Amino acid sequence: MGTTGQLSSAPEPKYWHLRTVLLRAIDTEFSTGQILPNERELSARFGVARATLRQALDQLELEGRLVRRRGIGTLIAAPRVGVPVNRHEEGWPGAARSQAWRTVDCTTAPAARRLAASLGIAEGAPVHTVRRVRLVQGQSMASESLHVPAAALPHLPGFRAESDRARSVLRQLERLEVDGESRSVELGVAEAEEAALLERPPGSPVLVMTTQYAAAGRLVALAVATYRADTCKLTFGETGLVEVTPVPVGATPVGAAAS
Repeated sequence: MGTTGQLSSAPEPKYWHLRTVLLRAIDTEFSTGQILPNERELSARFGVARATLRQALDQLELEGRLVRRRGIGTLIAAPRVGVPVNRHEEGWPGAARSQAWRTVDCTTAPAARRLAASLGIAEGAPVHTVRRVRLVQGQSMASESLHVPAAALPHLPGFRAESDRARSVLRQLERLEVDGESRSVELGVAEAEEAALLERPPGSPVLVMTTQYAAAGRLVALAVATYRADTCKLTFGETGLVEVTPVPVGATPVGAAAS
């Protein structure tokens, strides 16, 4: 009730305005890996209090534009790493054979209500959950919880160790013929467990990608992957690259009607 007018007239926080100014300076005056001037110099240059400057720098670090190194200072971060997310690159449904993923653990437990609803199974039905970490250039870039209803893998062999359990679940999944999948991506923040796997503080911005896999007309797996939003960008498609051929000046584009 009346909040629209109040929000539109609300002044922009000082630190947010400074963040915008700093971004312009980063893009025009600095290069990747270059060290920013110290806080005293920056405060004097932009005419702001040190507290306001720290807020702006903290925000830019969360966004992945800056990196702080103890004993060195604040550096301009490298551009985000393109991370392909498709079966051609990563196998199905992420692949035991892919060296990009490292298994953390695997458990089998009754499905809680929310998970059961997502998988379309009865509450309390057994579900295998494989937790993995995706490594890109040796850095933890994503954590994933892969949920598989036990009923989807009726011939899963017995296993002596937890590592055998994860390996068996992934191998059995690879033998299924996928006839459908869907993905959704949303912005979120890293909870404590995901943050620890990503080596980031809790509350760090992340991209949460949820993928459903179907085989033989039923849902057989649900993968919830949490990607670092500060250092990576997700690329979709079979190759992650679309080649665009420029149209010569004066030529009629393909599919366009000639006048």
